[in-house]
Amino acid sequence: MPPRKSTKTTTLGTTATKIGEPVPKGTVDNNTASPGIPSQSDIDARQALGALRKQVDVLRRQVADVAQAVKGGARQAARQTEATVKLYPVSTLVTVAAVAGAVAFAVAGLRAAPPRSRSDRALDEMRDLYDRIRGRLL
Repeated sequence: MPPRKSTKTTTLGTTATKIGEPVPKGTVDNNTASPGIPSQSDIDARQALGALRKQVDVLRRQVADVAQAVKGGARQAARQTEATVKLYPVSTLVTVAAVAGAVAFAVAGLRAAPPRSRSDRALDEMRDLYDRIRGRLL
């Protein structure tokens, strides 16, 4: 005969949650399986805000530095273009005309009808042949 199992029952812990207890949205502690917002460590809000303000100041300085660099580069490019036009007026005019011509040719090439392929021409010839044959039969 198999040995008897003990009739001693174990109860759930008293800290366990009860069935049907409402759970706040998105807050379940996986370690203890209990709903609710876990206790937060004491954080000094003033220190946290101070640290965030320092980070914002650093970011502002970085953005200002990048903006100055971009402005300086644009100014230098404008000065160089001005100087080139003053020193070489004819060659600049020829270069501008060449660029404008290249753009005009590109636009005209896009508007032109695409060249027909061999297969399209062969299909057209076959259609013409069938039309002629039908004309003879009718």
